[in-house]
Amino acid sequence: QVQLVESGGGLVQPGGSLRLSCAASGIIFSIYNMGWYRQAPGKQRELVATISTGGNTNYADSVKGRFTISRDNAKNTVYLQMASLKPEDTAVYSCNAGRVALSIPYDYWGQGIQVTVSS
Repeated sequence: QVQLVESGGGLVQPGGSLRLSCAASGIIFSIYNMGWYRQAPGKQRELVATISTGGNTNYADSVKGRFTISRDNAKNTVYLQMASLKPEDTAVYSCNAGRVALSIPYDYWGQGIQVTVSS
């Protein structure tokens, strides 16, 4: 059974920092591309950052220079370090594990975790 479990969310003041973690089980973590997505109330889910199996990263323009995605294959965990947080970063953040093998997509999601940026 595949599980992705996020942790590290909560309430933080504008300008503050948080580190999200996503621990994976039930998959060979190292062969999956990993990503963080977020969904704010009344908005569509959007990509925040991705990291490939080789460590290549990609960020939404809105978080470039403030967020850093990383992975630890030994711990089966992907991280999202968030700094200089803004109220507009408030959302439910979810991690994703994805790969395509023999044209078959494998796509798994965590349950999501709330991040609230407010004074």
